[in-house]
Amino acid sequence: MSETAVLKNSQYYIDLENEHGAHNYHPLPVVLEKGEGVYVWDVEGKKYYDFLSAYSAVNQGHSHPKILEALVNQASKLALTSRAFHNSSLGEYEKKITTLFGYDKVLPMNSGAEAVETAVKLARKWSYEVKGIAENAAKIIVCENNFHGRTTTIVSFSNDPDASKNYGPFTPGFVKIPYNDLNALEEILKNDSQNIAGFLVEPIQGEAGVYVPDEGYLKSAANLCKNYNVLFIADEVQTGIARTGQLIACYHEDVQPDILVLGKAISGGMYPVSAVLANDEIMHVIQPGQHGSTFGGNPIACAVAVAALQVVADENLSERAEKLGQLFRSEIEKVIAKSDLITKVRGKGLLNAILINDTPESKTAWNLCLALKENGLLAKPTHGNIIRLAPPLVITEEQILECVAIIEKTFLEFKK
Repeated sequence: MSETAVLKNSQYYIDLENEHGAHNYHPLPVVLEKGEGVYVWDVEGKKYYDFLSAYSAVNQGHSHPKILEALVNQASKLALTSRAFHNSSLGEYEKKITTLFGYDKVLPMNSGAEAVETAVKLARKWSYEVKGIAENAAKIIVCENNFHGRTTTIVSFSNDPDASKNYGPFTPGFVKIPYNDLNALEEILKNDSQNIAGFLVEPIQGEAGVYVPDEGYLKSAANLCKNYNVLFIADEVQTGIARTGQLIACYHEDVQPDILVLGKAISGGMYPVSAVLANDEIMHVIQPGQHGSTFGGNPIACAVAVAALQVVADENLSERAEKLGQLFRSEIEKVIAKSDLITKVRGKGLLNAILINDTPESKTAWNLCLALKENGLLAKPTHGNIIRLAPPLVITEEQILECVAIIEKTFLEFKK
């Protein structure tokens, strides 16, 4: 059979990936080729609700016309200069994002992991040059069950064996404490604050299963850091850009991080863009030649990010996420009353998870996601028995209720 005669269905593309790609992911067996708003379509033309949003990168919806227009217009003029030269998009983006989030400076990068690495370097450098910690003695406090990316340094402070096993030796200088435990944080700060550069924390632990801390945790943690001259570093790569019902999740508790890490939805999922924001006292420790990225701050990224951030404001996506998130959780509570498969729903805004009544080692959550796929809704399990549910923020109330109906039908008909 000639190459042109090959039937290019979903299985064809799945087989192609399995043969030629590294097996470092375990995707649902669906092959997508088109997206618009809250919907995606597979190669056979079947339509689905996207309830993952590329791990909250596509907050503004798939193929948003204003973001797409910015991408095409900029790509047709100038794509990349490196930072060896100025470009006419960078300053506009820097002004937009620093003004929006209330910081003096931004350091632009590409991926979320790169931004976290940048924040770690920035905090360490500040601790040596401003705080006065002895060289190579700085420590950064992190939380158990964190997910900040997959670089060697970041997996050094992960307690997920899948992320860290056989990747050592690991980068030293990190102290792990339980998440949502102010006493543990205060104990370390009391005993060793002179050597602590910062506290790196996710305002909501997304990959851990949308674990929302106690109310007041972030505010109290930020105050403790301030009292002990330690930087409060918020990783809002997944929770930022309106996902939780505020522009960043820290704003739920009126917290302005010393260092703010953003990514994913800065670009509406259209292009890899991440950012580290801080005020001058912190950011000025990095001088020319001391950190950088060939693609960081490139013209396409800047133009796309400006458009994507404007869409968030123009379409009131924070307010929409807050309102529809409350509706979603209240409707799922009704499903819980009818099904013994769900033990709990939790989340903030439109970042939510349902806990499946089975062990993390079971296949129940995975099989439920397969059943949801058959019924037209795409989601993925995390940590075995938790299903994360995070649609694009442009979803409507009517669509939310339709999706709840799909979830209810799937769970009530499901047989283990």
